[in-house]
Amino acid sequence: MSYNKLIDHTLLKQDATPEQIVKLCEEAKQYDFMSVCVNPSYVPLAAECLKGSDVKVCTVIGFPLGMNLTKTKIQEAELCIRQGATEIDMVINVGMLKAGHDDYVKEEIKLLKEVAGKLVLKVIIETCLLTDEEKVRACLLAKEAGADFVKTSTGFSTGGATVHDVKLMRETVGPNMGVKASGGVRTHEDLLAMVEAGASRIGTSNGTKII
Repeated sequence: MSYNKLIDHTLLKQDATPEQIVKLCEEAKQYDFMSVCVNPSYVPLAAECLKGSDVKVCTVIGFPLGMNLTKTKIQEAELCIRQGATEIDMVINVGMLKAGHDDYVKEEIKLLKEVAGKLVLKVIIETCLLTDEEKVRACLLAKEAGADFVKTSTGFSTGGATVHDVKLMRETVGPNMGVKASGGVRTHEDLLAMVEAGASRIGTSNGTKII
């Protein structure tokens, strides 16, 4: 089985250069990955590099902390879509979730999905900061708000994807919603374990090595 279309080929490092983004896009075309995942400032460059290919341009909103104003996240998403983003990975406000302000979290996701429209919206819940109960709540809120995916991690916090978390997320959202495992997926074996646990997309900076 080919796993290339499960992979979001990712480069989100703070010191990533334009040249590295071009290389990322070239690799994504060569290996026919699902998308490249880049920071907002590189969306126009990635969109230009990938013009004419079926590789999507994924970007991150409210990244990596998720603590931006909702209005800021909305404006960031709108601008990124205008500049060529075709998938959106947003970070929830983890503090609001942990404080029990579920309506805030759900409404923010709902507003971002309205901006995304038919484009794919993935919701990063940052599993390493949550209890299992909070992970379940976050996933259900994302599902109720109309998101297309729940995603484990930014890769910039205290931990990444685990088999336990991916399995829990899949059990929570059911068979028809996407689950993206991101953070620490470095080998073919890692990818297989995440897929076995229920992941339908993999975010990794090691896509070429894995394939």
